[in-house]
Amino acid sequence: MNRRYLSISAATALSLCLATGAFAADRATPREAHAMFDKAVKYMQANGPERAFAAFNNQKGNFVNKDLYVFVIDSKGTYHASGAAPEALVGLNVLGTTDAAGNPLFRDMIDTTARNGEGQVRYMWLNRKTNHVEPKVSYVRKVDDYVLGVGYFAPRSTAADAEKMLTRAIGYTQTQGLDKAVAAFNDRHGVFVKDDLYVFAVDLTSGKFIAMGMNPSLTGTDAVGLTDAEGDAIVKEMIDKTESGQEAVVDYVWRNPVTNAVEKKRSYVRREAGALIGVGYYQE
Repeated sequence: MNRRYLSISAATALSLCLATGAFAADRATPREAHAMFDKAVKYMQANGPERAFAAFNNQKGNFVNKDLYVFVIDSKGTYHASGAAPEALVGLNVLGTTDAAGNPLFRDMIDTTARNGEGQVRYMWLNRKTNHVEPKVSYVRKVDDYVLGVGYFAPRSTAADAEKMLTRAIGYTQTQGLDKAVAAFNDRHGVFVKDDLYVFAVDLTSGKFIAMGMNPSLTGTDAVGLTDAEGDAIVKEMIDKTESGQEAVVDYVWRNPVTNAVEKKRSYVRREAGALIGVGYYQE
């Protein structure tokens, strides 16, 4: 391994990656990302790792387009290819690196492909085009002894997106029961965590969180006494407003795990099966 890589920390190298201008002016779509992903997998299977790495690391080649690029890490978390910044990342071990929300994204990629062969991993990453940390989704697949991936930046969610997810969450609770629903809500890789949307749930008897999709470690902590950045008891307000059994809307200020900034948030909440269930979106 080149000595200069050994002197660069993961955080520094990843910052260099983001500063290289690898993200073009246009934002790629999920369809375009998946098309490049399929193309890269087939290329590596047909041509072998070393030739594939050379192609993926060529920033003027066929595997860099708009804000899309191919990356490859091995099972120990070491980069072998990255179309974003090969000079900074190839040879660097990033196994212990976390995203902006504290999630072990590279370990997640390795674990996901070890279990299923192929999958998707969601995480929070800086988009240099917008200069904001945004939700990113990467398609990942195990090819030989490596993990190959291509990711795209997901859009900011809307009020309609939040209401639609809440409707699905309530329906799932009604058909599957609260225990199974809570497990699904707490699955960061499941269908109830999407972009900057997630489901949260509070047990109405104990007043504690039983689900927090973006950060499941908060389950079991006090919810009723929770206040927002302006000191308002937001969960108590949600409980009070839904006492009649109707859906309620609560506005407050909250840290956006995607942008890492305190922003205005609106949550839609309902009661179901002895729990308060809600989904919110961040207002620009």
